[in-house]
Amino acid sequence: MIHAGGLEDTDPGRRNMWLLVQLRWIAVGGQLATIGFVHFVMGVHLPLVPLFIAPLLLAGINLATYPLLDRRAAITNWELTVAMLADVGALAWQLHFTGGLANPFAFLFLLQVVTGAMLLQPGSSWMIVGAASLALFTIAINPVPLDLPPSSRDPFRLYLAGSLICFALIAVLLVLLITRIARNLREGDAERAAIRQRAAEEDHIVRMGLLATGAAHELGTPLSSLSVILGDWQHMPRIAGDKDLAQDVADMQAEVARCKTIVSGILASAGEARGIASEFTTVRHFLDDLVADWRDSRLTGTLEYADRFGPDLAIVSDTALRQVLSNVIDNAAEVSPEWIGITLLRDRDEMVIEVADRGPGFAPEMLAGFGQPYRSSKGKAGGGLGLFLLVNVLRKLGGTAEAENRVPRGALVRIRLPLDAIARGGEEQA
Repeated sequence: MIHAGGLEDTDPGRRNMWLLVQLRWIAVGGQLATIGFVHFVMGVHLPLVPLFIAPLLLAGINLATYPLLDRRAAITNWELTVAMLADVGALAWQLHFTGGLANPFAFLFLLQVVTGAMLLQPGSSWMIVGAASLALFTIAINPVPLDLPPSSRDPFRLYLAGSLICFALIAVLLVLLITRIARNLREGDAERAAIRQRAAEEDHIVRMGLLATGAAHELGTPLSSLSVILGDWQHMPRIAGDKDLAQDVADMQAEVARCKTIVSGILASAGEARGIASEFTTVRHFLDDLVADWRDSRLTGTLEYADRFGPDLAIVSDTALRQVLSNVIDNAAEVSPEWIGITLLRDRDEMVIEVADRGPGFAPEMLAGFGQPYRSSKGKAGGGLGLFLLVNVLRKLGGTAEAENRVPRGALVRIRLPLDAIARGGEEQA
């Protein structure tokens, strides 16, 4: 199933802060595990109270960050810098109580420098470099030495083992960091491409709207002339005396009147959505009128309509929405003239309209490019604009459109529209 809708915009600062939170949780777990292993397994006596302060502080920072990320749509570079400076200070605090520069885990400052260079702006990255250098200088002054057990006859061997563990830890964290940053960059590129595509589509819609409005103005005069001529014909004795010919003229007048209504609708909907082209109605009346109009102007026995919406809801009807829904029904009737199924549903806070047919279904490339302009199975130049307009009108109202093939034959277009986007007052009616 293909969904045609908008992409969720994500701030790079928020993504970077989430990455820092995840790395910090890894650091908290690693610190607690290392302290426990060294103190209780290796027998190295550590000052547990000051050492546990750092992971508890980092955990508190993480817990305080979650509400910030929930409330804020964007995270600034300064906030990221402060968070990283807290990480540098926590590491310096732990190294001071575990041997200072003699502790092989002092190389973890390099990881923080690399992380800052990747996530922060250049000036802030150099601030992390300065903070790490100051921390190294500070822990070199009167650190608390490690209280090694009497069985440790070769401290240098312990230092080498710690260096290997530190190298492995840095390597793993760098791989996690770089792969996650690369994924964030790919997602950002995809979002920017989607925004550019959307801007191009909206520009295309504007040009189409201008063309349609101009054509509607041009068609108004000949349609009015046809209406006057047909009115004169209807009163001519020769035509009035021939029932078949009089019926043909009446049908022609009805079709001309319908064309004038369509032209008037195009001119009305050229305004803003929910503006002059809107009217107050309900969900049930809106779709009932749409189905009735379609049945009046086309084959009456073709369309099967099922109303499963439940309690009715007052809404504001848009002419543009009505037109694109009519286009979907017309497309279904063109490929399946013997039967069309329309179902009105309510899915929580969404109105769902399903239009089904028994035609040949969508080709795979049509499903892959559902809602893109000039993708049509009819083989006509300039075709495929109906679904394109449907997707974009729904997107303006916060809705989506989905397409899938039915088994064993036919296609289904499912339209989802948030009720709060079209609701009037929010009251439900029986």
